Amino acid sequence: MNTWGEGMGREKKAGTAGSFGPRYGTKSRKLVADIERKLKQRYKCPSCGAIKVRRVSMAIWQCARCGVKLAGAAYAPSMPISKPLGSKAVVEEKSGEGS
Repeated sequence: MNTWGEGMGREKKAGTAGSFGPRYGTKSRKLVADIERKLKQRYKCPSCGAIKVRRVSMAIWQCARCGVKLAGAAYAPSMPISKPLGSKAVVEEKSGEGS
């Protein structure tokens, strides 16, 4: 006697978006899974070079090795433009602005 679901291979819910089951459509679930994969991934530290940078909060990233904090993008640190937090930004004033 074969009951429903026995003997047939079933696809497992893969990734963090698997908790949604069949709801919300495949495109939305794939986008959520991709974003959550980027959030949990470790990135390379621009200061010490270790692959230890993790997300602390929205747009705040911290290296577990050297402790430097970076301000980056919300879902992934954009390393070429991310700056260490606490450093003073130099703002150049334009001399010929206005009239």
